[in-house]
Amino acid sequence: MTTAPPRTEPDPSALTCPGDRVGLCSGCQRKTHKYGSGGSLLCQWCMAPVQAGWGTFVRYVNTRV
Repeated sequence: MTTAPPRTEPDPSALTCPGDRVGLCSGCQRKTHKYGSGGSLLCQWCMAPVQAGWGTFVRYVNTRV
């Protein structure tokens, strides 16, 4: 894995999705594809250590209990 660019640089996923689906990463506040189909609460750099600890199938489902 490469080192993350400055937080002012958006996650590449934010550049490929509609603007209304862009939000801030819950970890580092970098712009990322957060809403809608394919969105995630974490940018790729914040998700990497989570996936390393939990496996590649870890993903955000919802906030309902």
